[in-house]
Amino acid sequence: MTRTIDGSGIDRVLSGAVEAGHVPHVAAIAADRDGVFYEGGAGVRSVGADETPVDTSTQFRIMSMTKIVATVAALQQMERGALDLNAPVEEYCPEFADVQLLVGFDGDTPKLRQPARRATVHQLVTHTSGLSYWFWNADLVRFESVTGIPNVVPGSAEAFKAPLVSEPGSRFEYGINTDWLGKVVEAVAGQTLDVVVKEGITGPLGMADTMFRLDPQRYGNCAAIHVRDENGSWTSAGEILNQDPDWWAGGHGLYSTPRDFMRFERALLRGGELFSERILREDTVDAAFTNQIGDLDFPAEIVTADPPITDTLRVGPGWKWGYGLLLNTEDVPGGRRAGTGAWAGLFNTHFFVDRATGVCASIYTNSLPFIPEHEAWKMYVDFEQALYAAL
Repeated sequence: MTRTIDGSGIDRVLSGAVEAGHVPHVAAIAADRDGVFYEGGAGVRSVGADETPVDTSTQFRIMSMTKIVATVAALQQMERGALDLNAPVEEYCPEFADVQLLVGFDGDTPKLRQPARRATVHQLVTHTSGLSYWFWNADLVRFESVTGIPNVVPGSAEAFKAPLVSEPGSRFEYGINTDWLGKVVEAVAGQTLDVVVKEGITGPLGMADTMFRLDPQRYGNCAAIHVRDENGSWTSAGEILNQDPDWWAGGHGLYSTPRDFMRFERALLRGGELFSERILREDTVDAAFTNQIGDLDFPAEIVTADPPITDTLRVGPGWKWGYGLLLNTEDVPGGRRAGTGAWAGLFNTHFFVDRATGVCASIYTNSLPFIPEHEAWKMYVDFEQALYAAL
């Protein structure tokens, strides 16, 4: 039986964040193995333009929360025996052999060389291949500036010309690994990623509102991406994502609703199954929630290289990475238990699956910058604390 809670404390967190101007809007949801036991929302879809309140049926761009979905698609191929995680990436995508390592600059000319070893599919899954994102790597910001090679958000395939910034296997470096992983999945499945995801994940789980391109009706129900105007007020930034990209981005391309994505979270919580539909074996789910980066650590701090896009990420020490999931190695006081799997999206969405407590939850806005410490980040923390206080 699904539990019941007094969600008034969570409601206050959501409404308080909007009233304080920390976020333009927010929706949140929480569930256990048996079903949803909290849903709430505050604010409107587009400040000053669309006064429709957001709720758990509103469409959001979930950005890097896409990564765990694409990772599950890869793990499904592994379970089929079609994909070897320890194989070099170039075995499935020969063009990956052309990806070089950035070692510095000679004036405005990037200095590149072949990496000492070949990156594996496992390293794509665990963000240890050496690929990065511009917003957390100043060298990549400079590389893109002097070469004109775009980042992945505009949806141009030219983004795959981005170099490694560290030797494969040498450190955790968050980056475009899952976009490459999506190309690997397409190569082994013989289908485009949107089809693979629909047939293997969203279709079986009944996630009818989760997709790479929204139809007009669903797009009309989508929250606007908000930024601050010159007066510090929230305003729509317009559509940032390319609606006709060169590839379906396994790293950031999905739209979903909180209610829809919760089906996916609950499947992970239940060991890979929901509504009698199994998307992963239980042992594969266990592996996803297990440290997959060995003696490497998820960085305690990742300094921003693009402040309008993101604040510095400050998680502190004691974090690892599984298959597509950030893992805490110790209990969070008043919050998630050790071994919880979590991640987030660039437009300030966040989810976690706490198998020890038996709950999963997620919280959504569409705004930039990502995780300002005293605004969206504070709301994440306050939401989690209020949720666990109510359990």
